[in-house]
Amino acid sequence: MFGSKKPSKGAYLDLFSLLYELFTVARRDGLMKIESHVETPEASSIFSKYSSFLENHHAVNFLCDTLKVMVGGGIAPQDLETLLESELDTHHEEASKPVTALTKVGDALPGLGIVAAVLGIIVTMQAVGGPPEEIGHKVAAALVGTFLGILLSYGFVSPLATNMEFLCSFEARYLMCIKECVLAFARGATPIVAVEFGRRVIFSEDRPGYNELEEHCRVAIKK
Repeated sequence: MFGSKKPSKGAYLDLFSLLYELFTVARRDGLMKIESHVETPEASSIFSKYSSFLENHHAVNFLCDTLKVMVGGGIAPQDLETLLESELDTHHEEASKPVTALTKVGDALPGLGIVAAVLGIIVTMQAVGGPPEEIGHKVAAALVGTFLGILLSYGFVSPLATNMEFLCSFEARYLMCIKECVLAFARGATPIVAVEFGRRVIFSEDRPGYNELEEHCRVAIKK
């Protein structure tokens, strides 16, 4: 989770080029021709061109397992869609658990700060009647506990949880992109149209243009 990063525009272009090449081979020579590629992607002549994709182990497993099902045959596009949605729902729930736990920790820290302040006041009350500097020292210690609780919550833990939530959403969008491309191809779309389905689900700031996508795919398949 902490090692994750937002997929860049280049990462999406590599993904589309990979899918375009796989779909082209499957459409021209049959699905069985991509079986060796999806069985051992790390040794595949196609997958090895796209290191940015191979580094994303979730995406590799998601794509390869899906294509293995298609190669095996006997699954209708609507059933394949249900299968992929189930996996994406499971992935989203699993990825959200650390975020939820960290968010709860962040929400609890101000309460712990209040507890520290109350304990500090109790200690301060024991020193009532003593030297003013001693009372001031104990009051300051009580306020430090409150300060740390709020600082850690709103300054560190909560922003970290929010950042993790954004990373989860970016990864989910990347997997959704794969899903849309594969489903479009399974329904009979041409390779370039299939990857166009995936391009449309990308957020605008990372979405390549249609001509840029087409050119990138054409160039990649000639390598």
